[in-house]
Amino acid sequence: MSIAIAIDGPAGAGKSTISKSAAKKLGFIYIDTGALYRTVGLAATRANVEPVEGKEVDELLSKINVELTFNDKGEQIVLLDKEDVSRLIRTPEASMTASKISAIPSVRAYLLDLQRNMAKKDNVIMDGRDIGTVVLPNADVKIFLTATPEARAERRYKELIEKGMDVKYEDILNDVKTRDYNDSHREIAPLKQADDAVLADTTEIGLQESIDLIIKIIKEHS
Repeated sequence: MSIAIAIDGPAGAGKSTISKSAAKKLGFIYIDTGALYRTVGLAATRANVEPVEGKEVDELLSKINVELTFNDKGEQIVLLDKEDVSRLIRTPEASMTASKISAIPSVRAYLLDLQRNMAKKDNVIMDGRDIGTVVLPNADVKIFLTATPEARAERRYKELIEKGMDVKYEDILNDVKTRDYNDSHREIAPLKQADDAVLADTTEIGLQESIDLIIKIIKEHS
């Protein structure tokens, strides 16, 4: 029987990096659900469709094909109509579009079955905003991974600078706070800690310590 680990938390908490490393260490499949919403957001941008509830988004969903697959290294590859868009969806603009489009009920319904079916096949660590509360409410272990907005913005700023991008810390902090508000105040599946989730605050600890903490929680509770 497969084991499902649900890791939720706000934007920039390091969910993807930490979950990916923990999954590799434990021999689990890592599933980044945020990448799915970013991909739908990219499709909307390309089609000049505003990320708001309505007929245009519903029509877009009927025309696109979003898939998650893995390369021979076990790394997640996101496909939009068979095109690898894994790098294209990692910009601040894609992040904000994803936040808006993830609030649309039809988009969440479109991706829900895809996410649940993945968890039925393998031992998985799945991260996102509503995994423990909506997508996998019966997950074996639930973790709410967080850090202060300032700490998350600082990490994101350093990451983008290292990639050679021209960004300002203040802009990223504002984006983080805006994303937090949007994610926690949307009507459908808002970001919140599940009642039975373990809180993991990484504000004061580094990446490796955060990975070790998540693995420790998983081992203790599964």
